[in-house]
Amino acid sequence: MRSEHLPGYGLALIAACLWATLGLFYRGLEAYGLSRFTIVFYRAGIAAVALFVAIAWRQRAWLKLERRDWPLFLAFGMLGVAAFYIVYIYAIAWLGMGMAAALMYTAPAWVTVFSIALLWERPSLLKGSAVLITCLGCALVGQAYDLAQMRLNLPGILAGLGAGLTYGLYTIFSKVAQARYTLWTTLAYALGIGTLVMFPFQSLTELARIASDPAIVLWLLVMGLGPTLGGGLAFNAALRRVPASNASVVATLEPFVAALLGWAFLGERLEAPQWLGAVLIVAAVVILQSDQAGSR
Repeated sequence: MRSEHLPGYGLALIAACLWATLGLFYRGLEAYGLSRFTIVFYRAGIAAVALFVAIAWRQRAWLKLERRDWPLFLAFGMLGVAAFYIVYIYAIAWLGMGMAAALMYTAPAWVTVFSIALLWERPSLLKGSAVLITCLGCALVGQAYDLAQMRLNLPGILAGLGAGLTYGLYTIFSKVAQARYTLWTTLAYALGIGTLVMFPFQSLTELARIASDPAIVLWLLVMGLGPTLGGGLAFNAALRRVPASNASVVATLEPFVAALLGWAFLGERLEAPQWLGAVLIVAAVVILQSDQAGSR
């Protein structure tokens, strides 16, 4: 590891740690009585407003989108942001932070499947092996070895896999959009459209409840500007200093950090086979990133 790359790896680690705290914010805000839909609405909305204000102040020309690209950003906001945020908060609520984060990291496997099915890419032996390892890891995390427990956790497992699927879509949409727009523009419009998609499902009474307690406002601001916006900026700053595959591998520490935070602050526990499943999922991500790096 070159010394000049250390700041890049440090930034990727910061991003992983910030993202891993989301479960703590979700649980804390739910304790104040906010619904999960409202929490993720504010999460996307606060980050989106901050980005649009920053772009308007620094580089207003970046706010312009070509008409042909609106369908892409609409799909991005609807599936890659709104749907992703919603299913992930439910996965955390039903499974706990560690299990939800592990299942969310099936995203690279979903991206591989999409590439094979939609882009007609020929899968390498490593890619095929990684997808199979991911499936085995998911089975262990979802406690497939205990059928009764698996049936009990089925809604959470489906939500976790849905988080992986929608996060995979987020990755694909982001790559396509950033071929023509800056990261700032891409993220601002994705979050902004995602916020608008979630708005019709909100209760105006509940949205206004935050004004009754400054502590709720503080929690929401820190969540929107910290793990949501700060995590994204830290990771993309890391990409300027180290190869994307290396930064992505460091980011896969998120499930372990989330599991540790859940254990330390929420009393969550993972059984030994579930830990093994999480390790397998992370190993599959490393294999996929290594295969991607080797094909460049």
